[in-house]
Amino acid sequence: MSTPVVLIDVVGLTPKLLRYMPNLTALAHRGWQAELGTVLPAVTCSAQSTFLTGRMPAEHGIVGNGWYFRDLGEVYLWRQHNRLVQGEKVWEAARAANPDFTAANVCWWYAMGATTDITVTPRPIYHADGRKSPDAYVRPPALHDELVGALGEFPLFQYWGPTAALTSSEWIIGASRKVLREHHPDLLLVYVPHLDYDLQRHGPDGPEAMRAAREVDAALAPLLADAQNAGATVVALSEYGITPVRRPVDINRLLRTEGLLEVYTQAGMEYLDPWTSRAFAVADHQVAHVYVNDPADLPRVRDLLGELSGVDEVLDREAQARYGIDHERAGELVVTAEPDAWFTYYYWLDDDRAPDFARGVEIHRKPGYDPAELFFDPADKLVKAKAGLNLVRKKVGLRYAMSTVPLDPSYVRGSHGRLPDRPEDGPVLLCSVPDAEPGDRVAATEVHDLLLRLQGIGEGSSKRAGSAR
Repeated sequence: MSTPVVLIDVVGLTPKLLRYMPNLTALAHRGWQAELGTVLPAVTCSAQSTFLTGRMPAEHGIVGNGWYFRDLGEVYLWRQHNRLVQGEKVWEAARAANPDFTAANVCWWYAMGATTDITVTPRPIYHADGRKSPDAYVRPPALHDELVGALGEFPLFQYWGPTAALTSSEWIIGASRKVLREHHPDLLLVYVPHLDYDLQRHGPDGPEAMRAAREVDAALAPLLADAQNAGATVVALSEYGITPVRRPVDINRLLRTEGLLEVYTQAGMEYLDPWTSRAFAVADHQVAHVYVNDPADLPRVRDLLGELSGVDEVLDREAQARYGIDHERAGELVVTAEPDAWFTYYYWLDDDRAPDFARGVEIHRKPGYDPAELFFDPADKLVKAKAGLNLVRKKVGLRYAMSTVPLDPSYVRGSHGRLPDRPEDGPVLLCSVPDAEPGDRVAATEVHDLLLRLQGIGEGSSKRAGSAR
């Protein structure tokens, strides 16, 4: 019989923040703490996929939170199907040794279609009239109503957007406690996003970050106690650390002004045209995939990006291989930002020509990541009143559009994605038992086999290629 493991992804957790988190610190004191070597890009989907497969992005294919799907001619971020992740997952390796092994996933990414026994992941209701209502996809189906009955509907609008707050993490923790208590999985994955919000809004060094750290630590206390009482080993880790930024870099606007990026126009709004663009970027925090249609344009695009203020490295396929990101889904060039910079997705040159989704929380429609979605537009004094009115419209069944997001990126104060410059600003791994202590540093690719060892399943089912830096 394997030892149950509760794997908690505390987004944005760093050694520096642990000083404000007594419950997680106590967990490490019972066991051990190590630096966690992350991957490039140091973003949610890439890091989680590496933890769960033991492979680098070049092998599992998750080169970011999204990419250009060349076979569809579309940019998509935050897809949800697990088939996108190439390679054996840790619970599948465990089942090869123990067919009775059970796994539950509460809000880790690429949950839909996964081979876990229990799945809980955010999934709005997309009504036929265009409305969107908060909800979650839950397997087995009966568990959905049990969770909603116990915890209320999934708080989607507190999970992301200008009202993102502790409420969503509390719901996830509550769901995880219920799953642990009633279903006893051998492996329970728990995703806790709360630190992400104020650290991106305000930066990682101010009072907001300290308050968020204390809040999430207190919220985790009941789950940590439940796990200890159940005899489970707890592993808490993070995907990345968030560092201060002050310079948004408009990489697509450069490509447009140079005649490389094209748009098409509808109803006076401009939309990225990936089919005809010679080059465009999918911005993802401090990393951008730049897709170049004609190899003859590569030298010019490389030179332009190398001269752009805020750009650190421009990686061609050979350089990508050094970082383990040279997958066919990656851009012909991958660009990293300097430590205090990050990449916007903006491609329009006049805000009056911006698409209507630019001012809303539209993670699936924007061709790049937009941290400005965490803010109400400070330039609109009535923005919160308008948002409240739209919520009333929603409750009575009317369609509505939330135009609350600023088009000024300068409010963002924290970002991530590049490899950390200092261990204290990077991710960390904590384990509640002294068994299998690996030393001062664990590579992201080593988490997979560490979990198997903690469950008494051995060194892992297969050799792992690559290593996290």
